[in-house]
Amino acid sequence: MAKFIPIISEGFQPTARTPSVSDSPSLIRTSAQTDPSAGHLSALPPLSLYIHVPWCVRKCPYCDFNSHQTPAVLPEDLYLDALQADLEQALPSIWGRQVFTVFIGGGTPSLLSDRGIDRMLAMLRSHLSLWPDAEITLEANPGTAEASRFMAYAASGINRISLGVQSFNDQALVALGRIHDAGQARAAIDMAQRAVRRVNLDLMFALPGQTLEQSIHDTRTALSFGTEHLSMYHLTLEPNTVFAKYPPSLPEDDLAAEMEDTIETLAGESGLLRYEVSAFSKPGAQSRHNTNYWEFGDYLGIGPGAHGKISYHDRIERESRTKNPDLWMAAALKRDGSHIAENRRLTADDLPFEFMLNALRLKNGVASTLYTERSGQPLVTISKALDIATHKGLLTADPLRFQATAQGWRFLNELQTIFL
Repeated sequence: MAKFIPIISEGFQPTARTPSVSDSPSLIRTSAQTDPSAGHLSALPPLSLYIHVPWCVRKCPYCDFNSHQTPAVLPEDLYLDALQADLEQALPSIWGRQVFTVFIGGGTPSLLSDRGIDRMLAMLRSHLSLWPDAEITLEANPGTAEASRFMAYAASGINRISLGVQSFNDQALVALGRIHDAGQARAAIDMAQRAVRRVNLDLMFALPGQTLEQSIHDTRTALSFGTEHLSMYHLTLEPNTVFAKYPPSLPEDDLAAEMEDTIETLAGESGLLRYEVSAFSKPGAQSRHNTNYWEFGDYLGIGPGAHGKISYHDRIERESRTKNPDLWMAAALKRDGSHIAENRRLTADDLPFEFMLNALRLKNGVASTLYTERSGQPLVTISKALDIATHKGLLTADPLRFQATAQGWRFLNELQTIFL
């Protein structure tokens, strides 16, 4: 199976072609000011905010996110002080723009106290122009779920919870290094549904030793709760993880493909339609935050290791923060910009792949006019790649829409790399 499914969480951040950088503040400042960048943008795209909480009770063996084991005493107040300093230093880059989605990801954001989340959201409201109906999502792990805390999160303004369930099979959860069991997962879903109306469940398939029947059981169990959204990820062995160093025995590609097809069928029968490679939702319940990623919208990322993409009328920039939580906190509080690990302008050569890497993940694709609107580049700059993709049968011939064919959807990596 050749699909591009690189991330094991709903709240991932796209970082296309972003080079790795050192955490040493003396080495991390970069610039690409001599490169030609995007053309003129007639209008700026929607703006989202991503907040990274870097701590977990324990690092999972498959996880390549910027997550760190929780210290004996969680430095919550220091973290929030640094987060405010990070945001305040970023304000000039988004001044006057409204934020219409917020995603608090990790790590495990539900390790923060209800007081901490309340302080965080109060800080956002005082510094940003939040859309009145802003989607505000918090990621949570069942092993850190508390009913009273979930209710308090909701009272503070969280209106969507994304639960990292991964499986309802205790044996699979142990193999994945999760700290919760199936019973705790079910209890956490009930707590989340009592607290907020909008709930997403993160699950994985093609797990070590998993059978088709076990995958079906996980899917049916998840669907039985009636949540509006389901994220289903194919387990991949990412570099620099325990699983990459000590790879477990995973299902063969044909079995994994059968699992994926069955998941889509079962979800559809329950009224959840697949709208993106790894996402299923009831009509109108798509993740607004992630959809903004796919449609090449803007997002400010704050917190250790967070990435951002910010458009201006004459350029588009990507930036990332220092990964190490302690170094990021110390640097952010200096208020001298040293917490920024990288800042670079996207060049005209970058934009076709960066745009298509995101847009082609959507089942229905995007209107072709969105390319010029979001990149500032004329369509003629990608006409050759479009012809190649269409000739190979990977892209539909509709001139008004960029959409993968059934074959292109199956071989999404090949389709996306045509635009490199």
